[in-house]
Amino acid sequence: MTALQSPIGSRRRLGAELRRLRTTTGLTLDDVAEQMTCSTSKISRLETGKGIPKAPDVRELMRLYGVVSDTERDLLLRLVRDSRQQGWWEPLTEGVQPERFVMDAPARYPALETEAKAVRSFEVALLNGLLQTPQYTRAVLTAVLPGHGPSEIDRLVELRRRRQEALVDRDPPLELSVVLDEAALLRAVGSPQIMVEQLQFVLDRSTQPNIDLRILPFEVGFHRAHLGEFVVLEFPPGAGSDVVYITSHAGDTYLETPSDVDLYKDLIADVTRRALDPDASRDCIDRYLSVHSSRKVVSVDRLHDQ
Repeated sequence: MTALQSPIGSRRRLGAELRRLRTTTGLTLDDVAEQMTCSTSKISRLETGKGIPKAPDVRELMRLYGVVSDTERDLLLRLVRDSRQQGWWEPLTEGVQPERFVMDAPARYPALETEAKAVRSFEVALLNGLLQTPQYTRAVLTAVLPGHGPSEIDRLVELRRRRQEALVDRDPPLELSVVLDEAALLRAVGSPQIMVEQLQFVLDRSTQPNIDLRILPFEVGFHRAHLGEFVVLEFPPGAGSDVVYITSHAGDTYLETPSDVDLYKDLIADVTRRALDPDASRDCIDRYLSVHSSRKVVSVDRLHDQ
């Protein structure tokens, strides 16, 4: 299966090309905005892939930048067309109410992840969404989205399942590197049965060559990464700058400046060095699988005693 297409990716590629053309001509954002009789922020948003491009605007920019090659003109206009298409995730997120703690805009993250070549994350409380079973996901979303109805939860569970296809069916597959705090293995989500199935699923997935899963053990103590979970999204050349994604009680945050991205890349590299290697991590997960299996037996016994 080929990679799912994302209009966000087309916008970011178009923006990168427009920025390259502008800098080649020696024009500033203000220079272009003045000649286009528009705001500087409009040009900036086009270059960062945050604005929805219109063909007349891009044609005028090509005129200002002296684009004469038919091949280059066709490429830019094709990116304009592609950037206005519907993303595969939109039917699953349309009408789902934003929730500041979990998802300010439920469509933005999957749009970026679809274009990423690699996802690198540090997780404290929960398994990374790309490694969750549907039952685990449902238990998490039900707990953190109490105002969302069953139909919204169903769509978000399916959205997460669809995102996971990039690890298996995409060509090339998405690279996933996760450092998981040991506490997330101990914490029960949903029920012992859900945890048994979840940890077995993680063990199975962790053997894939494009997945690197490491456990940060309790013995490491407190690490600066414990100040907050984060995800680093890395993109192929020409698809725009890498992005750091952070979720907090204040809502979703996306960092794109090189200094911010480099800071979090250094952080994920440091915590990865301190974590168990993949084989030792699987042994650790297997131990907690036994713990939750024991809890499952106790729960069944209690049910029978009632």
